Amino acid sequence: MKYEVVIGLEVHAELSTGSKIFCGCSTEFGGEPNTRVCPVCAGMPGTLPRLNRAVIDYAVRLGLALNCEITRRCKFDRKNYFYPDLPKAYQVSQLYLPICRDGSLEIESDSGMKTITIREIHMEEDAGKLIHEGGETYMDFNRCGVPLLEIVTQPDFRNADEVNAYLEKLREILKYLEICDCKMQEGSLRADVNLSVRRRFGESGEPEEYGVRTEMKNLNSFKAISRAIEYESQRQIELIESGGTVIQETRRWDDEKGESHGMRSKEDAQDYRYFPEPDLLPLEIDEEWLERIRANLPELAHLKRERYIGEYKLSAAEAAILTEHKNISDLFEAVTRESGSPIESARLLLGEVMRLMNTTNTLPEDLKLDPSKLSYLIRQVEGGKINRDALKQATEAVFVSNAEPADYIAENQLEMLSDDTLIAEKAQSVIDANPGAVEDYHNGKTKAFGFLMGQVMKQLAGSGNPEIAKRLLLELLQKT
Repeated sequence: MKYEVVIGLEVHAELSTGSKIFCGCSTEFGGEPNTRVCPVCAGMPGTLPRLNRAVIDYAVRLGLALNCEITRRCKFDRKNYFYPDLPKAYQVSQLYLPICRDGSLEIESDSGMKTITIREIHMEEDAGKLIHEGGETYMDFNRCGVPLLEIVTQPDFRNADEVNAYLEKLREILKYLEICDCKMQEGSLRADVNLSVRRRFGESGEPEEYGVRTEMKNLNSFKAISRAIEYESQRQIELIESGGTVIQETRRWDDEKGESHGMRSKEDAQDYRYFPEPDLLPLEIDEEWLERIRANLPELAHLKRERYIGEYKLSAAEAAILTEHKNISDLFEAVTRESGSPIESARLLLGEVMRLMNTTNTLPEDLKLDPSKLSYLIRQVEGGKINRDALKQATEAVFVSNAEPADYIAENQLEMLSDDTLIAEKAQSVIDANPGAVEDYHNGKTKAFGFLMGQVMKQLAGSGNPEIAKRLLLELLQKT
């Protein structure tokens, strides 16, 4: 408690547009190196950029979702530097008039509820990728020009739990807005951690001014982020305690070794020699454009959770699981809409469907199920046509082979018997064959009824309607 950790985040989200920010090259991940490159994104002399309108729409969507002020007149700037993965020797970004400013996001972590301030969101182009093999370094420019949104927070975080809670919620919002696939393993969501420590003074524990910060890069998972924060916090504290000085620098996180290494001294804005991008006109976002984007914003996950609990009477845990992935939430709502039964829809998805996803290693984003087929099965259960075991069996057939549920039920004779006469005959034969159990039932032994009921269902080969069987068995026992 002698020191307080202070953290700010810069999150880079690659946008799910079909083409790059300033040219028509594909943004699809992968591909042979340097096959998705044209003279514009390769930075050839004499080429001119042309802004992708979808990038602006996506930026405004995120800004509205994060309670930002939208900059109605914004512009691009050149950030001048040379790295091998940036062939133009400058990056088109936004410094002076970013498209979104002064937003907020409320998070909940082990520390409680907290509001994180979003300083700005700006648009920019991504750089290429360096590939290190056998002591050589190769350059792949496929990623050059892929549109990015950089979401920059104020230094509001005090521990890794808060950072991860923020990233989880931000990822959730990005996916619900359908503007980023958030695949950290592919680099489409990346976070840089700016971290410093400062002493606390006196009995009140008031901290001193902000310490010198470092920026950590190469963080490609939430686990790596937590480990990097723990390591860098301890490194800075030990350095200060030993009489050393923290220097402002960019550090690379090595997750295998569990440590960070200095890369370069941290540049300030003046070192990049920013100036207005001369090849792009300023942007004017009028009221009509803004309102059109606002009107098409989807219902976000936290609002869905509240609605599921209030309208559908689901538990908080059920609502949380159903809204964790947009694809699952969309499927749940479609099944609920067609079946008219949110409780049964939730039960089926949270139970059998998720069991099948686990056993087949199916990711939520890859789940493709026909909601009308699941709705049909739910109506069959509620209508007393099939039992729960048949529901599980038919659901698996739909999941694995997209079977037609009506045909599958008929072919496998899964429909329950509801013939009162036949069921009554079976129940009477069970009563006649088990006089001891009948006597126990009349003497108040409740387990005896369970035994008799089990025998009736056995006589019906498990296909009898249990509600009808129960009713008829009780009626016959009362006469015995």
